[in-house]
Amino acid sequence: MTEPHDEGYDEARRVYGGFDRRPLAVVRPADVDDVVRVVTFARETGLELAVRGGGHSNAGHSVTEGGIVLDLQDLSEIEIDAEGRTAWAQGGATAGAYTVAAEAHGLATGFGDTGSVGIGGITLGGGIGFLVRKHGLSIDNLLAAEIVTADGEVLLVDERHHPDLFWAIRGGGGNFGVVTRLRFKLYPLSSVHGGILVLPATAEVVAGFIAAAEAAPDELSTIANVMPAPPMPFLPEELHGSMIVLAFLVHSGPEEDGERILAPFRALATPLADFIQRIPYSAMFPPEEHGEQPSAAASTMFMDGVDLEMAETIIDYLASSDASMRAIQLRVLGGAVPRVPADATAFAHRNSKIMVNVAAFYEGPEERVVRERWVADFMAAIRQSDSGAYVNFLGDESQDRVRDAYPGETWNRLRAVKAQYDPTNFFHLNQNIPPATG
Repeated sequence: MTEPHDEGYDEARRVYGGFDRRPLAVVRPADVDDVVRVVTFARETGLELAVRGGGHSNAGHSVTEGGIVLDLQDLSEIEIDAEGRTAWAQGGATAGAYTVAAEAHGLATGFGDTGSVGIGGITLGGGIGFLVRKHGLSIDNLLAAEIVTADGEVLLVDERHHPDLFWAIRGGGGNFGVVTRLRFKLYPLSSVHGGILVLPATAEVVAGFIAAAEAAPDELSTIANVMPAPPMPFLPEELHGSMIVLAFLVHSGPEEDGERILAPFRALATPLADFIQRIPYSAMFPPEEHGEQPSAAASTMFMDGVDLEMAETIIDYLASSDASMRAIQLRVLGGAVPRVPADATAFAHRNSKIMVNVAAFYEGPEERVVRERWVADFMAAIRQSDSGAYVNFLGDESQDRVRDAYPGETWNRLRAVKAQYDPTNFFHLNQNIPPATG
């Protein structure tokens, strides 16, 4: 346990996103019994509990002011059953560590796009990454979980045991307890055609990229970041600040198909940089720098499509800001995602076409207001018919935005499960779903 007077306290409370909060203590449990003890202590003393996996919460929910941080990073064991193509992983394991462990057996499960993300947090919210179009969300490959509930009970949940709770944790976030172990399905995969492709960002290129991604087979997943070119060493200095598409592409199908599937993207314009090659899948999760994290105004939503007119609007809005870094990220979904019924899990956005994130860096409270207004105006300008939101990318926003993540009957069903397993809303430091009343 690390307290404010201890050496290492500032490091122990540090999370991504620059949230400066001072917990009463940071506790790193060694096993599930320790988790039960911490949950019980926090509940009985009335202290707020923050659960930290990888510490990537956009809303700062991985740390608390004056409460207890339950830091799961020592719960990181991963057990691979190569013959059965399943894996048990503890809740503090990271996506990068899991990917490396599975790859040693020629297997993989899809988890986002960042190696330091905790598999617990990303899975509970859905899990959209490099294999999403081929194998679905992370929750679509979750077979079972061990969870410590608000009353300190340890439950093993799956389709047959506590099926209502198993449904809820597949998309409902951290509202229902501390997930200490997760069992996943594994798929044969060791290498991919993947990497970074940088293109000049004209409206034609942006619209063409989205069209190519939509037309591609399920084996290809893409992330397109439209942004001013940062001072990357592989880009000539005269290109720094010009609009680019910084794209990540992963083709997980047969090796002989890779170049053909990727050709339409390379044909959009002469690439400014092309690092796509045959690589181990784990190479898509490179080590990250652990320096000071910039603060950003950000928002997320879904779009129906990006035609030429919409692409022009995107380019114009990016050009209108003087933020040191601003970007829109576009992820084409489809593939395996809509093959799961919308009510089969708490992730209700199965038919959404494109996931969108807009962000702008800022320094200081005055600039923050300016950047938040720009993000809001940008989102309003490109909003279409899909009013949903991906809960893992929500920041510290309103209850209405949480409702956007859980539309219609999904919200009512989640509230009913919350009332059963956490009627006092003990687990509230999250994108909160209040328990049903009456």
